Amino acid sequence: MTAARVGILAAWLLIPVACVWAEDELVILSPHWEGIRYEFGEAFGRAHRERTGRGLHITWLDVGGTSDILKYVRSQFKGKPEGIGVDLLFGGGTDPFERLKALNRLERFEVAGPVLEKIPRRIGGMPLYDPDRTWYAAAMSGFGIIYNTQVLQRLGLPIPATWADLADPRYFTWVGSADPRKSGSVHMMYEIILQAYGWERGWRIISGLGANVRSFSGAGSQPPKDVAVGEVACGMAIDFYAWAQVRRAGEHLIGYVMPDDLTVVNGDGIAMLRGAPHAEIAGRFIEFVLGEAGQRLWMLPVGGEGGPRHHELARFSVLPHLYEQLHERSAVKVNPFRWRSAFRYDARRGSRRWGLVNDLVGSLVIEPHRQLVRDTRRRGRPPDEPPLVSAAEVQQIIDADRWRDPIFRNKTIRQWSARARRRYGDENMAPLWRSVPALAGLGLFFAAFLYLRRKV
Repeated sequence: MTAARVGILAAWLLIPVACVWAEDELVILSPHWEGIRYEFGEAFGRAHRERTGRGLHITWLDVGGTSDILKYVRSQFKGKPEGIGVDLLFGGGTDPFERLKALNRLERFEVAGPVLEKIPRRIGGMPLYDPDRTWYAAAMSGFGIIYNTQVLQRLGLPIPATWADLADPRYFTWVGSADPRKSGSVHMMYEIILQAYGWERGWRIISGLGANVRSFSGAGSQPPKDVAVGEVACGMAIDFYAWAQVRRAGEHLIGYVMPDDLTVVNGDGIAMLRGAPHAEIAGRFIEFVLGEAGQRLWMLPVGGEGGPRHHELARFSVLPHLYEQLHERSAVKVNPFRWRSAFRYDARRGSRRWGLVNDLVGSLVIEPHRQLVRDTRRRGRPPDEPPLVSAAEVQQIIDADRWRDPIFRNKTIRQWSARARRRYGDENMAPLWRSVPALAGLGLFFAAFLYLRRKV
């Protein structure tokens, strides 16, 4: 056999090996926890292999929570306006997707008719996909209050039923919350409070709630864990974090309430980013997530036919018929399409002031938290004055789109911080505290002088 024939034969023998090892790629930016990443990555990988005969390697980029992801995407596109090497954004509510759409950072993708026709346009006034087809709700989330019944009983406190209850002085130091600048779900709850109660009363509630918070954690998953172990009595929680603790500890110990007419069920989006390097596969991933195979992963328990293999996800599906179809087997026992609320959330308003509200909570509540707590303890109640920043002032900034100017933003945040110090009494005490080091130094000087004089 000639060398040429040997080479041809070897090439033919290696073709099956090459097919086995051939891999496509997909890059996904997501705030989702590892269970969601694993289950959807594995399930779509199997579907992709069946369809194409090729493997699939998914790179999951983790740059932090939703707010961190927004900052990352915006900063990356500044230097790479045609694309940042990322295919999809998966998770983070809907407000960030509206914001990225306004910045022209999302790629329009038309989901196949048989998939889209099964998804309602809206739920309770909230859109489940963008009319321009730039983003779609991959799942849905509810926002409410998790509580520990034993801790509440021991403290003699009632079960909180509304956001305003979390501002009750009786819950002082017994409320849990994450930093909304680091958690998109917690940011959503602060925005819901502002819209449900109106700007003035909403800020009074946020100030009182902030004074009752023991400490602000860096992740939205932490307050439910703190409630479950009794570190705090109650806290702000997105539904699936709360239900995970309910399942672990039992309904006799942990409860969860979504305040009537004061909260929403909101979509949790997925979208293709502009300049996606693997657009065809990214489109298939979107359709897989929105289709029945993907939606069953949200609802079924581990080990169920068509369900997740290792992690129970227990999320609301966007397909109404699955609640009846999977009723007996589903890990989700509530049908959000039957839940009614008179409150209508304004998604456009929420997305336009996303960063601004984060900075407001940061500069008026979280950064001066110690002073706020001290002032509340002194008064015996949270501040009852008008908001430190008016709705008109915020609207003026939004209309002029000035919050993207870093110089203006930093200057304004410093002004807001100064207002907070004045209200909480910190500036009145500042001269006294500044004088302590000077008095101590003067005392040391005289002590040294007297010692040396005695020696002489």
